Amino acid sequence: MEIKHEKLDKKGRFFIEIENLKVAEMTYTYAGNEKIIIDHTEVKESLKGQGIGYKLVEAAVSYAREQNIKILPLCPFANAVFKKRKEYSDVLF
Repeated sequence: MEIKHEKLDKKGRFFIEIENLKVAEMTYTYAGNEKIIIDHTEVKESLKGQGIGYKLVEAAVSYAREQNIKILPLCPFANAVFKKRKEYSDVLF
């Protein structure tokens, strides 16, 4: 499954589409130029348990590293992932 990234002004999202239907999405908002706030993660019920949410967070971490920005995970799911994955601490705000 391909994770796509869309950035619109101060907001953005990482998402997966299957047959033009959005099946997973993680949204964020820029807080200044050096930080994004992950505010929501959603995965369709039929895909739960397959690690899709983790892949969305991983995509955001890669993006943050590329852009040299930090992430504030306000979304409960993303926050839990950051607590489990200490290797993401370099981008944690």
